[in-house]
Amino acid sequence: MSNSYFQFKQFRIEQDRCAMKVSTDACIQGAWTPICSACRSVLDVGAGTGLLSLMLAQRNSSIAVDAIELDEGAATQAQENFRQSPWSNRLKIFQQDAREWDAPSIYDLIICNPPFFSKSLLGAKEQRNAARHDLSLNLQELFDLATRMLKPAGELCILLPYAEHQHWERLLWQHNWRICRQLSVVPRAGQAPNRIVSVASRLSEQAKAEEELIIRDSNNNYTAAFMQLMQPFYLNL
Repeated sequence: MSNSYFQFKQFRIEQDRCAMKVSTDACIQGAWTPICSACRSVLDVGAGTGLLSLMLAQRNSSIAVDAIELDEGAATQAQENFRQSPWSNRLKIFQQDAREWDAPSIYDLIICNPPFFSKSLLGAKEQRNAARHDLSLNLQELFDLATRMLKPAGELCILLPYAEHQHWERLLWQHNWRICRQLSVVPRAGQAPNRIVSVASRLSEQAKAEEELIIRDSNNNYTAAFMQLMQPFYLNL
């Protein structure tokens, strides 16, 4: 998925100016994230190409999405991707540091595919480091942002590597938040999960609903569950 563009069934992602390209993990997050019937306003934090905003806009015609992106080149590209989509009237991009942003409203849902790695070695490219590592927004800062920008019954969806998600869950518990739904992503049958997509809220008192998605079977073919999830988006499914 490293081409200069990625064509979906209903929209196209241009990505030549973005450090982080369209990924299978992000596509899973965009396709799986629950959107409750009362949801009308969404904030996409660290929008990159605008992929998650576009996927949610395709899935639900009742929502409007504000997207915030620090990198100027990525924000410009997301704006162009929004403009070329069928849902341009429901998508806005703000080129801003999320930690300093004066949001125009508070939201029903915040979605984030954040910088993944807090302790791994940095590479040579500064833009890619910022996109992959928590140099500009760490998990505590993301949580603080959510407490300010979510409605009291709002939900926060995040995608993280398995180990990093354990730190995230501990942080939520410390502040009396709970995970209400969780998807463990397994790259291939027989392997351990390597990504977690989860939804958290202040008001979640019910038991956590846990699911598992295996992307490829033992023969390296897409599983039926993965194809069903991605069928509204991937061209060849």
